[in-house]
Amino acid sequence: MNNNNSNSLSADNQASGSGAAVVNNQPPLSRYESQKRRDWNTFGQYLKNQRPPVSVAQCNCNHVLEFMRYLDQFGKTKVHLHGCAFFGLPDPPAPCTCPLRQAWGSLDALVGRLRAAYEEHGGEPDTNPFGNGAVRVYLREVKDCQAKARGIPYKKKKKRKFNQTTSSQQQQHEDQLLVKNPKLPA
Repeated sequence: MNNNNSNSLSADNQASGSGAAVVNNQPPLSRYESQKRRDWNTFGQYLKNQRPPVSVAQCNCNHVLEFMRYLDQFGKTKVHLHGCAFFGLPDPPAPCTCPLRQAWGSLDALVGRLRAAYEEHGGEPDTNPFGNGAVRVYLREVKDCQAKARGIPYKKKKKRKFNQTTSSQQQQHEDQLLVKNPKLPA
């Protein structure tokens, strides 16, 4: 047996105050899975702190919307108000008193992770509050509002399509190479 391994196990046991070795046979979670677990636990805690407490089974899209609004207080993205002199400017020249909010992209990613976690914890896809239309509308409104306030348009990335002309041009190029160098395999 490797001496380093037994030392690290005994050090872990001494640190935890336990005499039994704790062995974790599961591979470490990916960043996404770790974040999804943290998000799910945070949302669960948010529901428990409601008065009266709400179970996940009782949760609906209104709880999801309230949760996203609650998270705004921890945001780091400056969103200029309509009356602000810097409204619509991507790089304001001076500080202002406009509020910090959660960025649209962060909320969108959060909803995606929580939507997956809901179903992994036994929720039905057709009753998933994170996939509700009201949540999608709210996210779209946040996206549009932040784009206008910050002067940064969000453009959807277009997927490149493989077209026939590119394919035929590639074939012509390969044919020309074969004519110039007949030793290349066909």
